[in-house]
Amino acid sequence: MPKMKTKSSAKKRFRVRPGGSVKRGQAFKRHILTKKTTKNKRHLRGAVDVHETNMGHMAQMLPKQGL
Repeated sequence: MPKMKTKSSAKKRFRVRPGGSVKRGQAFKRHILTKKTTKNKRHLRGAVDVHETNMGHMAQMLPKQGL
């Protein structure tokens, strides 16, 4: 059997937390920030968890993480 490989793009973008949840960065804060409100940009700070409906995809992309 061939080895299971981790998606290189996924290992750069996601981190698996000890409890099994997956941490991801927020989207929509890279450019075209002048038309976004200060409140909107403030709420886009920090990291959030990957939604539970997407955890199946995460398990396929990160097979060695034990998701």
